[in-house]
Amino acid sequence: MKENNYHVIGVMSGTSLDGIDLAQLQFQVSDAGVWSFKILKSETIPYPLFWKEKLQAAIFYSQEQIVDFDNAYTKFLANVISEFIKKNKIENLDGVCSHGHTIWHQPENGLTLQIGNLPILAKLIDQKVICDFRIQDVEMGGNGAPLVPIGDLLLFPEYDYCLNLGGFANVSFENFSSDENQNLKRIAFDVCPVNIVMNRYAELLGKPFDEDGKIAASGNLNSALLDQLNNLNFYKKSAPKSLGLEWVQDTVFPLLEDSESSIKDILHTFVEHVVIQLSKQFPEGSSVLITGGGVYHRYLINRLKFHSKIKIFIPSSELIEYKEALIFGLLGLLKLRGEINCLSSVTGAKKDHSSGKIIIP
Repeated sequence: MKENNYHVIGVMSGTSLDGIDLAQLQFQVSDAGVWSFKILKSETIPYPLFWKEKLQAAIFYSQEQIVDFDNAYTKFLANVISEFIKKNKIENLDGVCSHGHTIWHQPENGLTLQIGNLPILAKLIDQKVICDFRIQDVEMGGNGAPLVPIGDLLLFPEYDYCLNLGGFANVSFENFSSDENQNLKRIAFDVCPVNIVMNRYAELLGKPFDEDGKIAASGNLNSALLDQLNNLNFYKKSAPKSLGLEWVQDTVFPLLEDSESSIKDILHTFVEHVVIQLSKQFPEGSSVLITGGGVYHRYLINRLKFHSKIKIFIPSSELIEYKEALIFGLLGLLKLRGEINCLSSVTGAKKDHSSGKIIIP
């Protein structure tokens, strides 16, 4: 499959549980391998409270419970995708490229699970589905994450760094390898938690998120807590490395709760922690494209500007919100084309490979 023009839907559900992101996408690739794209339609379907609570609790499910839950979630996801196709009168798709929703991510134990990727999905939506992008990489000794960097490389090469502020912050950039040829290679890794923590504490105040960072801005710094966060062992590790909800549950939340700080002080201190960790990643004068829901946290962005001397580029709201759905659309296309969509320099796998499953209805 080596056509030059493609029409797909990208589907993404992130750890921050904002909802299911769907994007109708057009891609074109030149004979020289240069990619371009258009986001034709996009929508986020918020999770009903029932599903949000179930997804939050699923990390503690037994294997038997997960099997049943995966079936139910796949049917729910199929309905969401079908409604998006029907509403927008979408026809002639080359495929639906779906990330699913991560329940377990423990690459050190050879485990990663994204639900919503069962074969029945293709039958229910009557479309070719490309999905399950992480499992093969973990089987090959990789972290199974981050996967977005191949998209950063192919779609946004004009920026020194691509930074996503979602449930976790992750960064992607080109770097010279240490081999004798000094070849460029893509480096990427998770930096720190962001919305997965901040949204939880905003919800304790009855808000889905901290709009513009107003709550965080009103708080006071807990210096002892900040030092504890910045000294966590994860930050001493070198890439490749990735984070999952399990680590936040076991490591970060206990620190925040033991601090006995008010919610606004926790949010204030955590923002400072995030921007300190982020500012360590960027040399002075670097151009940084920032996407993800954290872009709208005005206080966080202002603190990042304070801590680092970088050129920040914030794109259109559509790209901010749907960049991951866009890139999973690209990952699916690369899989269909039999081309590399997972970089060993990023995940730590044994070699570059074309990851994912193709399911025919």
